[in-house]
Amino acid sequence: MKRTTKTQLLAAWLIALLSFVLVGPTLAQDSRGAVHIAEIEGVINPMTAQYLDRVLDDASDRDAQLVVVKIDTPGGLDTSMREMTKAILASPVPVAVYVTPSGARAASAGLFILISGHIAAMSPSTNTGAAHPVGLGGDSDEVMTSKVVNDAAATIRALAEARGRNADWAERAVRESESITETEALELNIIDVIARNVDDLLQQIDGRTVQTEGGDVVLDVVGAPRREVSMTIPERLMHLLTDPNLAFILLTVGTVGLIAELYNPGTLVPGIAGVISLILAFLALGNLPTNWAGVALIALAVVLFIAELNTDGTGILGISAVVAFLLGALILFRPIRPGSPALPDLQVDLWLVGVTTASMAAFVLLVIGQVARSRRAPLLTGYEHYAGQTATVRQPLQPTGRVWFEGQSWFAETKSGRDVDAGKLVRILDLDGLTLIVEPIDEDSTLARDSKTP
Repeated sequence: MKRTTKTQLLAAWLIALLSFVLVGPTLAQDSRGAVHIAEIEGVINPMTAQYLDRVLDDASDRDAQLVVVKIDTPGGLDTSMREMTKAILASPVPVAVYVTPSGARAASAGLFILISGHIAAMSPSTNTGAAHPVGLGGDSDEVMTSKVVNDAAATIRALAEARGRNADWAERAVRESESITETEALELNIIDVIARNVDDLLQQIDGRTVQTEGGDVVLDVVGAPRREVSMTIPERLMHLLTDPNLAFILLTVGTVGLIAELYNPGTLVPGIAGVISLILAFLALGNLPTNWAGVALIALAVVLFIAELNTDGTGILGISAVVAFLLGALILFRPIRPGSPALPDLQVDLWLVGVTTASMAAFVLLVIGQVARSRRAPLLTGYEHYAGQTATVRQPLQPTGRVWFEGQSWFAETKSGRDVDAGKLVRILDLDGLTLIVEPIDEDSTLARDSKTP
């Protein structure tokens, strides 16, 4: 009875905690006519677009005075950027896009979002601009580059003209990769104000009239209550996964997990961790400007690693796997064709690439060393040393597979051709080169009871 009560109390506590975390930010500060404050940091992706759409819908439902979108981004996906600018343009509630804090930037896609705001503002020591699209081949594909640039230039010019901003500079930012500081942006009529913080921003724009889809709105924001609208836990998790380094780490962990499971079948933990990591990695890659040729090279590295585990350990396949893994990591976020100017110049940190590649190489050397030791052992002791002893099946024998014997992994084959599941015991009958000839042992035999498994 006590155990049941404790379980019920724990369940109730967890439900209450989740309700507070997931629903609390939405229920808090439920006053109308407030200034809603949202924050977007990092790569622009489908999750940031969904988050902004939720913030604007919520602000409209609550008759908000203003939505302040604090932003610090290197850019992101073109489709997500367009969803966000369309949502801002269609918002009946005024939107102030504010590049903050000091040191922040609104690059690439961030510039499009900044210009689309009813109010555009920047903190001191910030910058904005766009990047010219460059793929792996540089600017060799002139036709494709021209199409991409012309489309982006037309889009940003339309946004600037709709907001009465400097369309000529906005177009140059796309065509010529120009970037400017907050002071230059104010002088060039790209932004409306430079503000030290949100208080300063509201003080400067109070009383202004802005034109929205719902009509002209006079901003009365100095004394208005404020409502922080944060990302929910699922949104934060999904957004966090769009970090290129984290995506690469997940891909690496998934790769190592699968290899470890294949090397020691039946362990389960590496395999489960590897599958989960790969699922999260591919989820992240789907929300990033991924070069799938890099993913293919990493997948090839996995295949070569597995092949190395199932050969006599010459090392050629293992070395090839390390080379494929390194090349895949280097081009993982480098598009082959020119991308949109909304995209940031993303890449995996070179130190991270070096450490993971070195770890992979060390793993290959370890495998090759173990195989080499297993090759030398029979020559020293003879098969008589092994005959009659037991081994544990690690990779199902069908009728060939792998067994674990005396701290090493061996190739094995059943003499009768019978299949043996992983985890079962087998008796060694003979040795054929590097392959143990075995037969399954009945579970109730004395030999099975006295044997020790690793």
